[in-house]
Amino acid sequence: MARILDVVQAPDMGARDLVRRVPQTGAGDFRIGTQVIVREGQVAVFFRDGKALDAFGPGRHTISTANIPLLVNLVSAVFSGDTPFTAEVYFVNTRDFIDMRWGTPEPITLRDEVLRMVRLRAHGTYNMAVADAQLFVGQMVGARGYYTTEDVSNYLRSMIINRLTDLLGQTMRSVLDLPSMFEEMSAAARVKLRDDFAAIGMSLKQLYILSVSPTDETSAAIDEAASMGAIGDMDRYMKFKTARAVGDAATVEGGAAAGTAQMGLGLGAGMAAAQAMASSFASGSQPAAGAANDQAAAADPVAALTTLKNLLDNGLISQEEYDAKRQDILSRL
Repeated sequence: MARILDVVQAPDMGARDLVRRVPQTGAGDFRIGTQVIVREGQVAVFFRDGKALDAFGPGRHTISTANIPLLVNLVSAVFSGDTPFTAEVYFVNTRDFIDMRWGTPEPITLRDEVLRMVRLRAHGTYNMAVADAQLFVGQMVGARGYYTTEDVSNYLRSMIINRLTDLLGQTMRSVLDLPSMFEEMSAAARVKLRDDFAAIGMSLKQLYILSVSPTDETSAAIDEAASMGAIGDMDRYMKFKTARAVGDAATVEGGAAAGTAQMGLGLGAGMAAAQAMASSFASGSQPAAGAANDQAAAADPVAALTTLKNLLDNGLISQEEYDAKRQDILSRL
């Protein structure tokens, strides 16, 4: 037979202990007349058959059918009230719990107007307290079987993440705007979570979003988008860089760099343009040929510069003519 408990208390309950169960396992045997000692910052809740029978605030209490009316049907009068009854007592810490941590265990995938789709991680803190100990025990212990601090905090964390994910999906336009929205989002999340906490007998005092950060893949996409934005017109930028590279390589006399650059860009490309340019330089500037050359240079400056270098190498134009035409092509970019 289990030991009958005549004094029930939780004197060593720590500041971070949310709930303490007496006895720690199984059900306790209590008599009518058992002393219940509840310290400041505690509430003792008797629990039996899935129901929270009654709650006791700070002080010394004597168990009777008067202060736990539901015991009338459990204790038979024929035993003069000496028959022990089985139950559990949960000592609930009613002090404020501050700096409780929450965070997303997995990245949240959301739409983004700039990056199309992003994956984010979020974390922060919250402050809470038990507002209704009897409701808390009935909902967390009776309905869900949670009574350790870890069990309860994990459940609260899942509620916060669920509501925050819904809030981000409704309000976020781009991850680039999020840092300026933390205060507003924290306030909106508190409003959404207030009823959720109250439904389990708890009060959410504060909630803070400390960080909403992208994953490594999303960060790489942001860096790439920022680089492209800084460049501006990517097509014109690439043409300019390539043309400059060809021109710089051509100034290296007989160097391998010049030959490599010419081979990589297609040595000998545009022979028709070469002939037109050669005849133009040899016989003087003709309007039709000049217009054709200008159009060819504007359409493909890389090919024009390559052809120009071939003309110089073959002795068809002078160095002065080459320098003037090269500068003219570069100025059109």
